Amino acid sequence: MKAATEYGLNLASDQLVAMEHYYQRLLVWNEKINLTAITEPHEVAVKHMIDSLSCYQTELFTPGVSLIDVGTGAGFPGIPLKIFQQDIELTLMDSLNKRLNFLREVIDDLAFDGVQTVHARAEEAGKNKQHREQYQLAVSRAVARLNVLCELCLPFVKIGGWFIALKGAQYEEEVREADRAVTLLGGKIENIKPVNLPGLADKRAVIYIKKIASTSQIYPRKAGTPEKKPL
Repeated sequence: MKAATEYGLNLASDQLVAMEHYYQRLLVWNEKINLTAITEPHEVAVKHMIDSLSCYQTELFTPGVSLIDVGTGAGFPGIPLKIFQQDIELTLMDSLNKRLNFLREVIDDLAFDGVQTVHARAEEAGKNKQHREQYQLAVSRAVARLNVLCELCLPFVKIGGWFIALKGAQYEEEVREADRAVTLLGGKIENIKPVNLPGLADKRAVIYIKKIASTSQIYPRKAGTPEKKPL
């Protein structure tokens, strides 16, 4: 994958084969359900696959790390991260079961171990003892503005773990407006990494938020409230 090399990623041949399988399955399912508006091979490679891997940091993605992808949609960034580091213990969470049916087929096709799918809204799962503060990493991409996203994602993260948000052009504004939410929910923004994808001029960044204190039991609030009344 030329684009991966341009970004500085060295993908092994088996990883490239897995990405191609994933892409082909995405195209087939996209005829049945709306998974992505981006289908051209190079655009998928850059705007989905490499963008997903832009959040990867060796020191955070330790061997066997537990990771939840909140609002995973078509599997980004969770599936590319699992292809890149197969020992990730991955949970793919989404509120639409049709998307999860697609992802279950991808998981079977790629013969993944250590992956579970969860059909739930983040507001409900974040109150569930099975998921609350159980993960070393939570990731999310293209789901909501950062102040909303923090309420949806930080409850899943163990103290000492990280919430990693992949954000677009308005990331600086989103960081400013999320300042109160981050603190309230037990987080601290530790790093903002600008991302330049091969051949694209648009602004992107990855926001790394460390979980430094337990999230109050009142969060997340009931479904729909975080979007209507952001912290």
